[in-house]
Amino acid sequence: MRVIVKCYSGYRAEETPRSIQLGSVIVHVKEIQDRWLSVDHRYFKLVGDDNAIYIIRLDVNTQEWELTYYKQASTD
Repeated sequence: MRVIVKCYSGYRAEETPRSIQLGSVIVHVKEIQDRWLSVDHRYFKLVGDDNAIYIIRLDVNTQEWELTYYKQASTD
């Protein structure tokens, strides 16, 4: 699923995600839990301000973001 991601840009563009837009819903990043690189993608595992877990990735060739994983916050 394609998403719109707003980032903090440090020494390189698209460095750290700050919010994700899913349709008309904007989720602010509460915590980055992990990040990793592959040949063609940059991945981020994060917790949103809704306490859900997201994994998003940036295609380094097209510069498009995708949501690759979502886990709703538990209601415990």
